[in-house]
Amino acid sequence: MKVLLVVAVVALIHGSYATLLIKGPTQPVLEGESITLECMYSDSEFNISHVHFEVFSKYIQSWRPVWERSWCSYLMQIERTAERLVLSMPHAGRFYEGPYRCVSDAENVTAPDNSSQPLAFKVHYMGELSLSREGYTSYLGVPQELKVRLGDDVVVKCSASSSEEPSYFWNKDGDDWILPSSTLTLRKVRAVDEGQYTCMAEHPSVESLRKTRTVSITVLSEDAPWYESSNGRLLLMTSAAAVSLLVFILSMSVFLCRRAKQTKTSKGPIDDRSQKKPIYKTSVESLPSTCGDKQPLV
Repeated sequence: MKVLLVVAVVALIHGSYATLLIKGPTQPVLEGESITLECMYSDSEFNISHVHFEVFSKYIQSWRPVWERSWCSYLMQIERTAERLVLSMPHAGRFYEGPYRCVSDAENVTAPDNSSQPLAFKVHYMGELSLSREGYTSYLGVPQELKVRLGDDVVVKCSASSSEEPSYFWNKDGDDWILPSSTLTLRKVRAVDEGQYTCMAEHPSVESLRKTRTVSITVLSEDAPWYESSNGRLLLMTSAAAVSLLVFILSMSVFLCRRAKQTKTSKGPIDDRSQKKPIYKTSVESLPSTCGDKQPLV
């Protein structure tokens, strides 16, 4: 009896100090690199079969098992051994930052809620650069060749989605000046302002993350037609789209009005005198009857 009691106490003490651990990257990773997370017990004698990964969803503000993330489950691989549970992400993206944790259904883990401490890692990324003009919606963008009239103002803004706010620089090909700003401003352009302008964005933490975008600015002469400039072409395209939409609306309105008018005129009153031939009880058109007369039914 004493031996069994001692064994039970030793097992209780031994199990009470078995905690779940999660291992993963401790430094920020670049978008596209591979990431590996591991779940394990502090004591290798415990079975890992009842342990699974969970990720914290920022959208619903709750923890969810990794396999419930159907939109990216095919990009993850989970391998289970007797001592470890491994989660592999071959190509890390901006939506993989987590945090993650290991969760167990067993009762011999001392960590709160039978889970490990959360592990969060940062994914550094930078998207492609986009250019937009002042006074215009960003959805229109900026053409590769921007044609402006002599004396016009040109304001072009450079932007990019990034894990951290990038540093922007503008420079002109053939010149040694560098403008440390995301906005290129040219007031009352002259012929000497014509050329290739390049915007460069640099990630503040990762030197290898660097994007560039070039726009060509052509200065038209004073006597150039207004429609040759980029503003004039945009105005023509917008006007053509508005006229086309107006014509379509008017055409549909005329068509619906004519159809409604034809439908209204095609329906007339019911002519009760359309059936002029009487039906007698003894006639072929009447139903069989045992009594006959010569009076019409209608």
